[in-house]
Amino acid sequence: MPTPRKHQISLDATPYYHCTSRCVRRAFLCGLDTLTGKDYEHRRQWVEDRILFLGEVFCIDVCAYAVMSNHHHVVLHINSAEAHNLSHLEVCERWHKLYKGTRLTQKFLHGDKLDKAQWQAVKIKLDEWRINLANISRFMSCLNEPIARRANAEDQCAGRFWESRFKSQALLDEKALAACMAYVDLNPVRAKMAATPESSEHTSIKRRVEHLKAEHPEALKLAEFVGNPREPMPQGLPFHLADYIELVDITGRAIRENKRGHIDNQLPSILDRLNISSREWLVLTTQFESQFKSLVGCKARLLHAASTLGLKRKPAYRNCEALLN
Repeated sequence: MPTPRKHQISLDATPYYHCTSRCVRRAFLCGLDTLTGKDYEHRRQWVEDRILFLGEVFCIDVCAYAVMSNHHHVVLHINSAEAHNLSHLEVCERWHKLYKGTRLTQKFLHGDKLDKAQWQAVKIKLDEWRINLANISRFMSCLNEPIARRANAEDQCAGRFWESRFKSQALLDEKALAACMAYVDLNPVRAKMAATPESSEHTSIKRRVEHLKAEHPEALKLAEFVGNPREPMPQGLPFHLADYIELVDITGRAIRENKRGHIDNQLPSILDRLNISSREWLVLTTQFESQFKSLVGCKARLLHAASTLGLKRKPAYRNCEALLN
């Protein structure tokens, strides 16, 4: 019996999660349907825009994403500190970007006067919404449901659009996080949809590169890279951006058909710092979903997370032990 989603996500184990959803239909979520001749490529922009929008509304940072033909990937960071520090008004403003709310919360948002009982009712709602703004299940629902409704309307049909609830993997340490982000950013390269990471449409790596190159860049809307772990550690991804881009580029070249199984001898510094060999890295960035289950990290972090979540079995323990030490 599958483990309930609420038991798969624990901030005591990690704030980082890899989530993916797949389309149930023969007709692709995006791209060209060779049978009917219909082109659904424009839907990829729907998904990308929605991901970036939700990253600004929720207290959840988008670390990486890739929108593919029949599925999408996101790597998310639950920013519980941000959720805790939001004012009541900020919580209300964010929630009303997603939903209508209640008559009383609308009055509060417009600055109307509330009596004690009304304010108490509003506060109960705001406390509930504060929790939901840092909830991955709510984030994925707000991502997938509008896309399904919009695609159904365009296809003039009804019924299920996604094959199941989203799948998630907990990323327990820096190695798992770096490998998963590279795995997600390189999806189009592995699928032969793009020749290089920077030309991979509708991916976070392309957005980051364009942001770097732009003279007057728009808001990035992605989690920031803040460098190596240190004290005090700023909020953000524990790598240097230049290291990560070099890492993705070298890995992308290493897994192309004419160079499969080979990687440049001059590895990026991030690989040395995370103590990952080139062979292990290629396995991680080409087989991430197949090699690992709900928890991904080194042996010690996996055991700790399994204990925290009350799991009797340790998912993909041998692969974590072999590939992540």
